[in-house]
Amino acid sequence: MKRIIDGVLKFQRDVYPSQKALFQQLSDVQRPQAMFIGCSDSRVVPELFTQQGPGDLFVVRNAGNIVPPYGIAPGGVSASIEYAVAVLGVPDIVVCGHSGCGAMTAILRGSEQLEALPEVARWLHFADAARHVVAEQHAHLNDELKLHALVRENVLAQLDNLLTHPVVSNAIASKEVRLHGWVFDIPTASVLTYDAQAGDFVPIAQASFVGVGT
Repeated sequence: MKRIIDGVLKFQRDVYPSQKALFQQLSDVQRPQAMFIGCSDSRVVPELFTQQGPGDLFVVRNAGNIVPPYGIAPGGVSASIEYAVAVLGVPDIVVCGHSGCGAMTAILRGSEQLEALPEVARWLHFADAARHVVAEQHAHLNDELKLHALVRENVLAQLDNLLTHPVVSNAIASKEVRLHGWVFDIPTASVLTYDAQAGDFVPIAQASFVGVGT
Protein backbone atom coordinates (compact mmCIF):
# COMPACT_ATOMS: atom_id res chain seq x y z
CA MET A 1 0.00 0.00 0.00
CA LYS A 2 2.88 2.35 0.67
CA ARG A 3 3.81 2.24 -3.00
CA ILE A 4 0.29 3.33 -3.95
CA ILE A 5 0.27 6.18 -1.45
CA ASP A 6 3.69 7.29 -2.69
CA GLY A 7 2.19 7.35 -6.17
CA VAL A 8 -0.62 9.64 -5.01
CA LEU A 9 1.89 12.01 -3.48
CA LYS A 10 4.06 11.94 -6.60
CA PHE A 11 1.02 12.73 -8.75
CA GLN A 12 0.05 15.65 -6.55
CA ARG A 13 3.61 16.97 -6.50
CA ASP A 14 4.89 16.32 -10.03
CA VAL A 15 1.94 15.75 -12.37
CA TYR A 16 -1.05 17.77 -11.17
CA PRO A 17 0.62 21.21 -11.33
CA SER A 18 1.12 20.93 -15.08
CA GLN A 19 -2.47 19.72 -15.61
CA LYS A 20 -4.23 21.93 -13.10
CA ALA A 21 -6.27 23.75 -15.75
CA LEU A 22 -7.51 20.44 -17.19
CA PHE A 23 -8.67 19.14 -13.82
CA GLN A 24 -10.39 22.41 -13.02
CA GLN A 25 -12.23 22.20 -16.33
CA LEU A 26 -13.17 18.56 -15.71
CA SER A 27 -14.55 19.44 -12.29
CA ASP A 28 -17.55 21.05 -14.00
CA VAL A 29 -18.40 18.64 -16.81
CA GLN A 30 -17.36 15.41 -18.51
CA ARG A 31 -17.66 14.68 -22.22
CA PRO A 32 -16.01 11.30 -22.77
CA GLN A 33 -15.24 10.22 -26.31
CA ALA A 34 -16.34 6.65 -25.67
CA MET A 35 -17.58 4.16 -23.13
CA PHE A 36 -15.09 1.37 -22.52
CA ILE A 37 -16.30 -1.92 -21.02
CA GLY A 38 -13.30 -4.02 -20.07
CA CYS A 39 -12.08 -6.67 -17.68
CA SER A 40 -11.04 -5.91 -14.10
CA ASP A 41 -7.71 -7.63 -14.76
CA SER A 42 -4.98 -5.41 -13.30
CA ARG A 43 -2.80 -5.92 -16.36
CA VAL A 44 -5.31 -4.29 -18.71
CA VAL A 45 -5.34 -0.50 -18.35
CA PRO A 46 -7.50 1.03 -21.09
CA GLU A 47 -6.32 4.60 -20.58
CA LEU A 48 -2.73 3.41 -20.98
CA PHE A 49 -2.98 1.36 -24.16
CA THR A 50 -5.38 3.81 -25.81
CA GLN A 51 -3.26 6.75 -24.65
CA GLN A 52 -6.26 8.69 -23.38
CA GLY A 53 -6.31 11.12 -20.50
CA PRO A 54 -8.72 12.19 -17.76
CA GLY A 55 -12.21 12.77 -19.10
CA ASP A 56 -11.68 10.86 -22.35
CA LEU A 57 -13.09 7.43 -21.47
CA PHE A 58 -16.12 6.42 -19.43
CA VAL A 59 -14.84 3.11 -18.09
CA VAL A 60 -16.65 0.11 -16.64
CA ARG A 61 -14.55 -2.89 -15.62
CA ASN A 62 -15.66 -6.24 -14.24
CA ALA A 63 -14.66 -9.89 -14.28
CA GLY A 64 -14.82 -11.04 -17.89
CA ASN A 65 -15.92 -7.71 -19.45
CA ILE A 66 -19.52 -8.82 -19.02
CA VAL A 67 -22.68 -6.96 -20.04
CA PRO A 68 -25.78 -8.53 -18.46
CA PRO A 69 -28.79 -8.56 -20.78
CA TYR A 70 -31.35 -5.85 -20.14
CA GLY A 71 -33.85 -6.56 -17.39
CA ILE A 72 -32.06 -9.54 -15.83
CA ALA A 73 -31.32 -7.67 -12.62
CA PRO A 74 -30.46 -4.10 -11.62
CA GLY A 75 -26.74 -3.53 -11.50
CA GLY A 76 -23.87 -1.16 -11.96
CA VAL A 77 -23.09 -2.21 -15.52
CA SER A 78 -26.62 -1.61 -16.79
CA ALA A 79 -26.90 1.67 -14.90
CA SER A 80 -23.57 2.85 -16.30
CA ILE A 81 -24.61 1.98 -19.85
CA GLU A 82 -27.85 3.90 -19.47
CA TYR A 83 -26.06 6.92 -18.03
CA ALA A 84 -23.30 6.89 -20.65
CA VAL A 85 -25.73 6.84 -23.56
CA ALA A 86 -28.70 8.81 -22.27
CA VAL A 87 -26.89 11.48 -20.24
CA LEU A 88 -23.30 11.69 -21.47
CA GLY A 89 -24.18 10.97 -25.10
CA VAL A 90 -21.14 8.82 -25.82
CA PRO A 91 -20.90 8.16 -29.58
CA ASP A 92 -19.02 4.86 -29.25
CA ILE A 93 -19.05 1.86 -26.91
CA VAL A 94 -16.12 -0.56 -26.84
CA VAL A 95 -16.31 -4.03 -25.32
CA CYS A 96 -12.74 -5.25 -24.83
CA GLY A 97 -11.56 -8.72 -23.91
CA HIS A 98 -7.96 -9.70 -23.41
CA SER A 99 -5.46 -12.53 -23.63
CA GLY A 100 -4.99 -14.81 -20.64
CA CYS A 101 -8.33 -13.81 -19.13
CA GLY A 102 -8.84 -15.53 -15.78
CA ALA A 103 -12.62 -15.41 -16.08
CA MET A 104 -12.57 -17.12 -19.47
CA THR A 105 -10.02 -19.65 -18.21
CA ALA A 106 -12.33 -20.51 -15.31
CA ILE A 107 -15.22 -21.09 -17.73
CA LEU A 108 -13.13 -23.51 -19.77
CA ARG A 109 -12.02 -25.44 -16.68
CA GLY A 110 -15.60 -25.97 -15.62
CA SER A 111 -17.59 -26.01 -12.42
CA GLU A 112 -14.83 -27.46 -10.23
CA GLN A 113 -12.77 -24.31 -10.76
CA LEU A 114 -15.65 -22.19 -9.48
CA GLU A 115 -17.00 -24.28 -6.60
CA ALA A 116 -15.45 -21.99 -4.01
CA LEU A 117 -16.49 -18.86 -5.94
CA PRO A 118 -20.31 -18.93 -6.15
CA GLU A 119 -20.70 -15.24 -6.98
CA VAL A 120 -18.12 -15.48 -9.75
CA ALA A 121 -19.86 -18.60 -11.09
CA ARG A 122 -23.24 -16.82 -11.21
CA TRP A 123 -21.70 -13.78 -12.88
CA LEU A 124 -19.96 -15.83 -15.55
CA HIS A 125 -23.25 -17.41 -16.64
CA PHE A 126 -23.67 -14.22 -18.65
CA ALA A 127 -20.95 -15.64 -20.89
CA ASP A 128 -22.82 -18.92 -21.51
CA ALA A 129 -23.55 -18.01 -25.12
CA ALA A 130 -19.83 -17.73 -25.84
CA ARG A 131 -19.11 -20.99 -24.00
CA HIS A 132 -21.70 -22.81 -26.13
CA VAL A 133 -20.20 -21.49 -29.37
CA VAL A 134 -16.73 -22.68 -28.38
CA ALA A 135 -18.06 -26.10 -27.33
CA GLU A 136 -19.90 -26.52 -30.63
CA GLN A 137 -17.45 -24.96 -33.09
CA HIS A 138 -14.00 -25.13 -31.50
CA ALA A 139 -14.01 -28.40 -29.54
CA HIS A 140 -11.12 -29.71 -31.66
CA LEU A 141 -8.71 -26.99 -30.53
CA ASN A 142 -6.14 -27.33 -27.77
CA ASP A 143 -6.68 -25.50 -24.49
CA GLU A 144 -4.67 -22.43 -25.48
CA LEU A 145 -6.52 -21.94 -28.74
CA LYS A 146 -9.86 -22.61 -27.05
CA LEU A 147 -9.09 -19.78 -24.65
CA HIS A 148 -8.26 -17.46 -27.55
CA ALA A 149 -11.55 -18.44 -29.20
CA LEU A 150 -13.57 -17.99 -26.01
CA VAL A 151 -12.15 -14.52 -25.38
CA ARG A 152 -13.27 -13.46 -28.85
CA GLU A 153 -16.65 -15.18 -28.71
CA ASN A 154 -17.31 -13.59 -25.33
CA VAL A 155 -16.72 -10.11 -26.76
CA LEU A 156 -19.29 -10.85 -29.47
CA ALA A 157 -21.74 -12.27 -26.91
CA GLN A 158 -21.48 -9.14 -24.78
CA LEU A 159 -22.06 -6.95 -27.83
CA ASP A 160 -25.25 -8.94 -28.40
CA ASN A 161 -26.21 -8.35 -24.77
CA LEU A 162 -25.61 -4.62 -25.23
CA LEU A 163 -28.17 -4.61 -28.03
CA THR A 164 -30.84 -5.83 -25.61
CA HIS A 165 -30.62 -2.52 -23.74
CA PRO A 166 -33.27 -0.18 -25.19
CA VAL A 167 -31.14 2.92 -24.64
CA VAL A 168 -28.43 1.32 -26.82
CA SER A 169 -30.65 -0.16 -29.53
CA ASN A 170 -32.55 3.12 -29.86
CA ALA A 171 -29.33 5.12 -30.11
CA ILE A 172 -28.02 2.75 -32.77
CA ALA A 173 -31.26 3.03 -34.73
CA SER A 174 -30.89 6.81 -34.72
CA LYS A 175 -27.19 6.49 -35.64
CA GLU A 176 -26.06 8.12 -32.40
CA VAL A 177 -23.98 5.18 -31.11
CA ARG A 178 -21.61 2.63 -32.61
CA LEU A 179 -20.46 -0.58 -30.94
CA HIS A 180 -16.96 -2.01 -31.19
CA GLY A 181 -15.50 -5.35 -30.12
CA TRP A 182 -11.80 -5.41 -29.23
CA VAL A 183 -9.28 -7.91 -27.91
CA PHE A 184 -6.10 -6.69 -26.22
CA ASP A 185 -3.07 -8.98 -26.24
CA ILE A 186 -1.05 -8.42 -23.07
CA PRO A 187 2.45 -9.58 -24.13
CA THR A 188 2.48 -7.72 -27.47
CA ALA A 189 0.09 -4.82 -26.71
CA SER A 190 -1.62 -5.53 -30.02
CA VAL A 191 -5.34 -4.82 -30.37
CA LEU A 192 -7.74 -6.70 -32.60
CA THR A 193 -11.12 -5.28 -33.55
CA TYR A 194 -14.13 -7.12 -34.89
CA ASP A 195 -14.73 -6.45 -38.57
CA ALA A 196 -18.34 -7.28 -39.37
CA GLN A 197 -17.69 -7.39 -43.10
CA ALA A 198 -14.86 -9.89 -42.68
CA GLY A 199 -16.71 -11.76 -39.94
CA ASP A 200 -13.53 -11.92 -37.89
CA PHE A 201 -11.18 -9.97 -35.63
CA VAL A 202 -8.49 -8.07 -37.49
CA PRO A 203 -5.56 -5.86 -36.39
CA ILE A 204 -6.93 -2.47 -35.47
CA ALA A 205 -4.49 -0.71 -37.82
CA GLN A 206 -6.01 -2.61 -40.76
CA ALA A 207 -9.64 -1.93 -39.93
CA SER A 208 -11.70 0.98 -41.11
CA PHE A 209 -13.34 3.05 -38.36
CA VAL A 210 -16.67 1.29 -38.31
CA GLY A 211 -18.84 -0.44 -35.77
CA VAL A 212 -22.32 -1.75 -35.23
CA GLY A 213 -24.70 1.06 -35.99
CA THR A 214 -22.67 2.73 -38.76
